[in-house]
Amino acid sequence: MRSITVVSDNRNGVLADISYVLGKSGIDIDGLNVDVVGDKAVIAMGFKDAKRANEVLEQNGFKTANAEAIIVKGSHSDALLEIARTLENGKVRVRRLLTLCSDTGNYIFAINVDKPRRAFRLLDHYVVNRFAGHS
Repeated sequence: MRSITVVSDNRNGVLADISYVLGKSGIDIDGLNVDVVGDKAVIAMGFKDAKRANEVLEQNGFKTANAEAIIVKGSHSDALLEIARTLENGKVRVRRLLTLCSDTGNYIFAINVDKPRRAFRLLDHYVVNRFAGHS
C-alpha cells in the first residue's frame, strides 16, 4: 500500500468529494488519516494503486504530495529553519521541499529526504501525516 496526502481547505464535504471522485473511478481507499492545521485539512490516504489515485485526484483539482513526502507543520515563520537544522544535525539530506500552505500563521511543508525513517523520528513533533507508513 502506498500513500498520498491531499491538502485542502478544511470545509464541510471535502472527504465526501474525495471519496466520490475516487469511487467513481473504481479506486478504494485502504487507509485514512485526517489532521487539521489552521484552516487546512491534511488528508493522508493509502491505496493499492496510488499512481492512479493521484491522477484522479489531481484531475479533479486536489493538491497532492507524493507518497515518499513527509508532511510537517509549523506555527511560526522560523519553523522551516528549525526543521532544516534538525534534519542537518541528524545527517538527513533534504532532496525536495514543497510549501503546501502558508496562511494564518500556519505552515505545511512536504519534504522528501534520503533517510525517511530517521527524519520521521527527528521531526516527530512536526509530523502531520502519521498514517503514511513512515512511523
